[in-house]
Amino acid sequence: MGKHAFLSASSSHRWLECPPSAKLCAEQEDRSSPYAQQGTDCHELCAYLVEKSLGKDVTDPTENLTYYDQEMRDCAESYCSYVNEQIEAAKKRCPDPQVLIEQRLDFSRWVENGFGTGDCVIVADEMLQVIDYKHGVGVLVSAEKNPQMMCYALGALELFDGLYDIQEVRMTIFQPRRENVSTCAMTKEELLAWAEEVLKPTAALAYEGKGEFKAGEHCRFCKVKATCRKRAEYNLELARYDFEMPAVLEETEIAAILPKIDELVSWAADIKEYALQQALSGTHYEGFKVVEGRSNRKYSDEAAVISAAESAGYDPYEKKLLGITAMTALMGKKKFEEVLGPFIVKPQGKPALVPDSDKRPALNTAYEDFSENEGGKEV
Repeated sequence: MGKHAFLSASSSHRWLECPPSAKLCAEQEDRSSPYAQQGTDCHELCAYLVEKSLGKDVTDPTENLTYYDQEMRDCAESYCSYVNEQIEAAKKRCPDPQVLIEQRLDFSRWVENGFGTGDCVIVADEMLQVIDYKHGVGVLVSAEKNPQMMCYALGALELFDGLYDIQEVRMTIFQPRRENVSTCAMTKEELLAWAEEVLKPTAALAYEGKGEFKAGEHCRFCKVKATCRKRAEYNLELARYDFEMPAVLEETEIAAILPKIDELVSWAADIKEYALQQALSGTHYEGFKVVEGRSNRKYSDEAAVISAAESAGYDPYEKKLLGITAMTALMGKKKFEEVLGPFIVKPQGKPALVPDSDKRPALNTAYEDFSENEGGKEV
């Protein structure tokens, strides 16, 4: 295999946990998705807005963006505002902070051919800040010990450590569609120690396709997740339970199963999708066949339907209240808050059982409510 940058910062969360997966994934064909293109479009818009706000002569990319809409514009503008706030804060440290947008960051001192693109890098006396925009809404991304951000920060250190007396590194994930702004701060020494003790030796294993396979949450974006034997073994451990009614399981057994449920469901869905695609390509699985799924009726020509219904004396339209996002776009944020703000409520979310590591506060259970009503006494 030729030398190329398959140990990317964006996939570092996976290959740091499972080093040999890097080489396997590099052998698989890249598959684009509408979500990836949507993210690419918004990154381009974000870069344009920030550079424009900095007084640069840049071209508006909106007419060339595939998925441009008002929500994307709102997200990009909120990102631009946040970046400008950080720049103003940096100016309090020094009058001329360096601001780099969509900057190539090379961290190959620790990772063979390692490089990535930093959405925004701000450098001032004693402080280096890296900001990464995330357009995705499906997965909440935390900056806390985030290896992608740490790799970017290392690349930025390579550029500026000799020019500025950097003491602290701040890494921020800006994810507006999840209302998530997550920042992790560490000293330069802590970052460099991680690079030497964790990143460099693990990257060396990954580049050679060595190390131990490991299954877990990091499998989510792995290209071979459907056929990975280690992931299968990890999930099939649940087969040792008889899956009788939960009432016959001990609480300790249920507690052992719970952490694996989400990954088990995800793995099963990946296997089904992979098998379907293989079957469509001609693979036969004993006891299974490909059939046409159910579908719903639809109009073949909406314009013709409207014309025909109106000609027959019927109103073919239904009226419904605009949703909050659409109404905000119609009125503008300021007017929306002024006119409709008093009518906006956020109902309590449906209870969910999550690991203790989840940052949301715990709800009182029925048992706890009962105990409180009884004066805190055990019952």
